[in-house]
Amino acid sequence: MKFIYVNIMPYRDLPEDFVQNHESVWVTIPSELYDAEKGHLMFNEYVDQYEIAVDAGFDAVGFNEHHGNAYGLDNSLNIMAAMLARKVRQTEKTCIVLIGDSIALYNPPIRVAEELAMLDNITGGRVVAGFPAGTSMDTNYVYGIPPAELRPRFYEALDLIKQAWTRSEVFPFNGKYTQLKHVNLWPRPYQKPHPPIWLPGSGSVETWDYCAKNDLPYYYLSYSGYATAKKFMDGFWEHRQKLGKDLNPYWAGFNQVILVSETDERAQQDYEEHLRYMLRTLMHIPAKYAEAPGYRTARSVAESLVSQFALHGKSRYSTKTDFDWKQIVEAGNVIAGSPATVRDRLREMIKSLRVGNITAHLNIGSMPHHLAVKNIELFSKEVMPYLHDIWDDQWPVVGWPEVANNRLNHAGLAQNSV
Repeated sequence: MKFIYVNIMPYRDLPEDFVQNHESVWVTIPSELYDAEKGHLMFNEYVDQYEIAVDAGFDAVGFNEHHGNAYGLDNSLNIMAAMLARKVRQTEKTCIVLIGDSIALYNPPIRVAEELAMLDNITGGRVVAGFPAGTSMDTNYVYGIPPAELRPRFYEALDLIKQAWTRSEVFPFNGKYTQLKHVNLWPRPYQKPHPPIWLPGSGSVETWDYCAKNDLPYYYLSYSGYATAKKFMDGFWEHRQKLGKDLNPYWAGFNQVILVSETDERAQQDYEEHLRYMLRTLMHIPAKYAEAPGYRTARSVAESLVSQFALHGKSRYSTKTDFDWKQIVEAGNVIAGSPATVRDRLREMIKSLRVGNITAHLNIGSMPHHLAVKNIELFSKEVMPYLHDIWDDQWPVVGWPEVANNRLNHAGLAQNSV
C-alpha cells in the first residue's frame, strides 16, 4: 500500500461572512481579500509540513495546481516540488507525485516535459507524472480554454510530452493546438523510458477508457466519501475487466481527508471547525463555475448523476450548508477519529475501492500549523505502518519509480550529496 502526503495549501483566513457576501471562492473571489503577510506565513508553514511528511516516511509527497481561488494556493506545483526535490533525494525511497500538472493549460506543453525531466534528474528518478484534464474553474473560466477543446488539448499535450521524453532525434510536432518545428528535449528524464504517468480524474468515463487501454493508473479525486466513490471505482475496474486486464489495486488511487487524534471525541474537538471552514467556505462554488457546459461529455454526466451529484446537490464543489460532523464522518467524506478508528475505516475503504494508492489530506480548511503537524505525526506513526502490507502478498507494485520498491539503492548517493 502506498501513501502520499498532499496539501492543497488553502487560504486559511477568509472573513466569517464570506459566503454571505461573495459569489464564489473560485474564479470571482476578490484579490483584495488576500493578505500577503498571512500568505507568506502560510506558504512557509506548508513547506515545513511537507518536509515533516518526508521525514515521517511517506511513500511520496504530492502536489497539484489550481488558479484564481482561495481553495488551494499552489498555482505552480512544479515550483513547490522543486523545493522538496533535494530533501526527497536524500531519503531511501520517498518519491514526488505531481498529481495535478494540467497539461492542457501550457503553451507549449513541452514546458511540462522539460520541468519534470529536471525534477527527475535532481531526485535521481523519483518523479511520478500525474496529468489531469483539470477543473472547469481552472481550465475554462480562469485560463479560458473552451470546454469542448479541453480534452482534445489534453490528449495532444500528452502525446507531445511522451514523444519528447522517448524520441532521441529532433522531430517536428504538428498538432491542432501546438506546432513545433524542433522538439529536442534537454535534459532527458532520469527514468527510462520516462517517469510513470497517472491520470487523475473525477469520474469521466473517457478517462477510465484511456487508463484501461494504456495500462495507466487512474486516480479518483473526490471529497464525496468512499461509499459514494465505490460506484465510480467499480466502473473503472469493469472497464479493465472488459479489456481482459488484471485487477491489480495499484492501477488505482483515491483522495481522502484523514483526521487523527487521541480519541474519536478529541478528533471532533480538534478538527470540526477547520473541516467546517473547508466544506462551507473553501467549497463555496456555484454550479455555473463547477461544470461549464461541454466540460464533460454526456456519457460522463449520465454516469455521475445518480451518485456523486445526489450527495452534493449540484457538484462535488457545492457548499455544505447542512454541515454535521457525525453524518460526514459516517458517510466516509472524512475519515476521522482515534488511530484505531482511522486504521479500521481506512482498511475498509482500501478493500472496498480496491486501491493501492491513497493521497492523504492531513491539512484542511483553517487548520493551524500545530494541528497539521499533530495529524501528520499521528498518521505516520499510528496508522500508516499498520496498513502498508495490505496488498503486498498478492500484487506487484505498478506505476511507481523503481526506487519506490527498493529495487534501486540510492541511499549511498544520497548521503554523499548532503
